Amino acid sequence: MGPGVKRVARFAAATALATSLAYLLASPAHAQNRAAGARPAAAPAAATPAKPQDRMVVDARELVYDNDKKTVAAVGDVQILYQGRTIEADRVVYDQANKRVTAIGNARITESNGTVITGDKFNLSDDFRDGFIDSLRVVNPDKTRFSAPRAERTDGETFVFEKGIYTACEPCKDNPERPPLWQVRAARIIHKKSEQTIYYEDARLEFAGVPIAYVPFMSGPDATVKRKSGFLSPTFFNTSALGFGVGLPYFLNLAPNYDLTLTPTYLTRQGFLGQAEWRHRLMNGSYSIRASGIFQQEPDAFLPSPLGAGDKDFRGSLETNGKFFINPRWNFGWNASMSTDRWFYKNYRIRNESFSSITYLQEAISTAYLNGQSSTAWFDMRGYYFQPLNYQDWQKQQPVVLPVIDYDKRVHKPSFLGGELEFTANITSLTRDMAAFAELPQQKTYLITTPSYSLYDGCAVYQKGQCLVRGLAGNVSRATVQASWRRNIIDPLGQVWTPYASLRADIFSINPDTTGVINSRVATIADTSDEVFGRAMPAIGLMYRYPFVAKTDWGTHIVEPVAQIVARPNETNSLRIANEDAQSLVFDANNLFEWSGKFSGYDRVEGGTRANVGALYTGRFGKEAFANLLIGQSFQLAGRNSFATGDLVNTGLNSGLDTDSSDIVARAQLSPFKGFFLTGAARLDSTTYEAQRIDAAATYATKVFTASVGYGRYEPQPDLGIPRRREGLSLNGSLRVAENWSVRAGVLFDLDKYKYDRERYRDLYAAYLASPSSIAAPVYPNTGPFQTAGTSFGLNYTDECTIFDISYSQSYADRQAGSTKDTRTVMFRLELRTLGEISYSQNLGGTSSTGDGVSSSN
Repeated sequence: MGPGVKRVARFAAATALATSLAYLLASPAHAQNRAAGARPAAAPAAATPAKPQDRMVVDARELVYDNDKKTVAAVGDVQILYQGRTIEADRVVYDQANKRVTAIGNARITESNGTVITGDKFNLSDDFRDGFIDSLRVVNPDKTRFSAPRAERTDGETFVFEKGIYTACEPCKDNPERPPLWQVRAARIIHKKSEQTIYYEDARLEFAGVPIAYVPFMSGPDATVKRKSGFLSPTFFNTSALGFGVGLPYFLNLAPNYDLTLTPTYLTRQGFLGQAEWRHRLMNGSYSIRASGIFQQEPDAFLPSPLGAGDKDFRGSLETNGKFFINPRWNFGWNASMSTDRWFYKNYRIRNESFSSITYLQEAISTAYLNGQSSTAWFDMRGYYFQPLNYQDWQKQQPVVLPVIDYDKRVHKPSFLGGELEFTANITSLTRDMAAFAELPQQKTYLITTPSYSLYDGCAVYQKGQCLVRGLAGNVSRATVQASWRRNIIDPLGQVWTPYASLRADIFSINPDTTGVINSRVATIADTSDEVFGRAMPAIGLMYRYPFVAKTDWGTHIVEPVAQIVARPNETNSLRIANEDAQSLVFDANNLFEWSGKFSGYDRVEGGTRANVGALYTGRFGKEAFANLLIGQSFQLAGRNSFATGDLVNTGLNSGLDTDSSDIVARAQLSPFKGFFLTGAARLDSTTYEAQRIDAAATYATKVFTASVGYGRYEPQPDLGIPRRREGLSLNGSLRVAENWSVRAGVLFDLDKYKYDRERYRDLYAAYLASPSSIAAPVYPNTGPFQTAGTSFGLNYTDECTIFDISYSQSYADRQAGSTKDTRTVMFRLELRTLGEISYSQNLGGTSSTGDGVSSSN
């Protein structure tokens, strides 16, 4: 038989089977059996034509009729398309009497949602919805898999797998018969599509074929579920103050746009901790509310006030956050938290999104805001409330900042000037109950001193030069507006000239509170009169740049000398201003050419005439290597140097800018080849060239190995209350040791801690000499520079179905944060895709730091 004849025969057979099955399945009554070659019987007149989605398409090599058994068989590479399903097999037989379809040999069903069902034999109803399948294997669109020796589907939506196996892991390519990394083997697995739930009876969890856990009954959502009520993964606790504990969250899917999660937690030492989280999404935004609370059974497991919450029976917290869009340009929101005490979050491991991202500060920041933004303007109004989470900080010394308003508007290429015109405004108002102090040159005096602890910074002598005022009690407000303009002009030689002009005005309202013993001490340092005063600061400037470009065989080089001069009148009222937002000043290459000045906030402003000069080099070598270097210096040419005039917190002193010729600043970046980066920044004394500040880092990364080294060294700043040099070294790395496996480790060295140890020894030894009978003789610390401040290492396994991670970390006692003992923690996390996640952390040693408010005896 020729190829053309074969194609005709194949088409005829397929058409015949399609006609037979489609008619039989679509008609309310089946047609009579007929002999081969007989004229087909007419369909009943009342029969309704099949809808397009109900029509059957059949493709097969041949069609076999058996009039005696009343069967029609399609044989050879059979493919049937019906109601979105595709059936493939070596042979498909339709039994007209029993209304059953049997698929034999390489049988396969592809559902409309992408699920693939394979088996040795299918015995299905004539609509392919129900039936039995032997040696079943199911692969869902999300790559989850079921298998069973035999399975039954009923009502077109319930699958029952006898002796079923479920896994989300892909089979091994080299050895498909090998058990996956994990699987759930059960006496019966029941998948109810209408409920979107999978039930497991007499189930056991196996890893690499080895049973490790048995569960009589469990259930979980199927792959189609995004949100469903039910229990979530449990959480476990074990601390000295809480005892052993387990929390079992229950998720309530109340509606598609809101839900509630309840988490009862039982703690063997403290009783029941209740937690609830409500989440609600609306048309223009969303918000959430979280509440926690407990009536403690053993409050004395915690230190008494003011070091802990040992005097409280009930402890709790309330947090909420939200964000809503008024229109595409405007939005408002909030992120707020409150708690009965500052130790509650840490003691009970409560998640709080208001925590400061800088863990050293240990505070919760609550804020509410209104924000608007366009392509050329930006507006932000917000308020702040700070809750310290460290026993050494006093809540009354924390400011309530309300409001803070910022506005920025830029006009590109105004018709009468060209360049860019910028308008900036800021309004800040804050209130504080108690004044905050810092002692010079080192903090040794506290407002509260007992034999066992010292709290709240104070000063031995409240005078300028021996005591700083970190914040005034009472109200401090300021309003600032500024207009500035600049424009880049390139002359025919390629030189770039940038003229600049600005005008700034400030209005201050200072209403200090000097009532009480503590607040009254500010009068010996600062002007405490109620007053409203202003400040104006015009400025004009010019920047010059001239890039020189050179191309060589080994790269392209750009050398660009830069010079900038800005003329301003002298800064006024610097000693009358309560500096709240410009206390941090780091002079480096990043702010060398800053037009608005080098102070970090609005309360201080640069005055006098200053020139900033430097040179920039950029080189590119080959496709990926590059180098970048900037070096420069700043000079006070005329007028009073603002950085040499200390305010109430001495901002500007010891900054490298407090002399007419500043320190030299430099910044470098180098990447000799792909994956390797060197960065560094330094500030050098202009006379001795000794380093005053160094920041350096090196990173190397490949697909197998990553490593980084970081180094920082900062010289003392005694006028700011920093009497000792700070120096540290960090080492971090990770290594992929095998497919899916990686290890990581890190260590942080405090290279100057040995100096602190010796200073402490001198103090203790002096006290011993003064009273040798009542104080034990201290032991001299034989410590060196390489003292660890923190260590960590971990092991991770990640593949398509499993994440396993275990880590160990040790944080050494940080007396600045109130810790007196090292903290050692082991953390474990196991996530099985689609089944859930289990995580656990354990503090080793059974003790907690004083900063946690936990008694060392617990």
